[in-house]
Amino acid sequence: MKNNAIKEKIKRGEQVLGAFLGINSPPIVEMLGYAGFDFVVIDDEHGAFSASELENIIRTADSVGVVPIVRVSYDPSSIQKALDRGAKGVQVPMVNTKEEALEVVKRAKFPPYGNRGVSYSTRPARYGKDGGKPYLDESNENVMIIVHIETLDAANNFEDIATVPGIDLAFIGSTDLSVNMGYQLEGAKHPEVQRVIDELFIKGKELDMPIGTVASNSAAANAAFDKGAQYVGVILNNVMTTALNDVVSASKPMQPIK
Repeated sequence: MKNNAIKEKIKRGEQVLGAFLGINSPPIVEMLGYAGFDFVVIDDEHGAFSASELENIIRTADSVGVVPIVRVSYDPSSIQKALDRGAKGVQVPMVNTKEEALEVVKRAKFPPYGNRGVSYSTRPARYGKDGGKPYLDESNENVMIIVHIETLDAANNFEDIATVPGIDLAFIGSTDLSVNMGYQLEGAKHPEVQRVIDELFIKGKELDMPIGTVASNSAAANAAFDKGAQYVGVILNNVMTTALNDVVSASKPMQPIK
């Protein structure tokens, strides 16, 4: 596994911008690279990807210099499979306790730091050209482990989760957090949800734990960066839908041809 560019940037205190991808479209990933995005989150929690499609998206991201991160599903093997296909990191939803965070690290790292199964015939090991301790050490160093803080339990246990060795970033899932807190109608804008989010940013700074979050557009992304987020992912479906709606609403209707 080559060096993880966004992990290195975050360690230096820099901010990175990415996009959540929920549809199988290598051309869109290429466009992200040409536009200058730092990373793509391939959404295997809510998106529709087969195993081979997931690998092809990762391969495409590599080809255009976009760091491929996979938001994994709830299948216990999903972390292993994402990393074996070449993902540079994983985002793990619904991590609510220290014990669950420890389990995430175990699944994502090889011994002695975890219990990820070893295979040298996979894509990140160049199908057998790499192997042994150098490959294992490099993988353990470069894989990025991101846990989602998206319930009130997770927020209350943030300090325990954030101090687990191997966790690189805490990602605030504001939509799930608002629903979990009972504000299905008001959403993440509810003052109580914002209060919890503000506290997470403060705790993250105190614990030297980088914070990530989601954004619906460029204005929301800039607001998140201004708040102190180092890792912001825009929702591509929302960006594309907004752009398409704007084209339709701003275009003149066709008049009958005389």
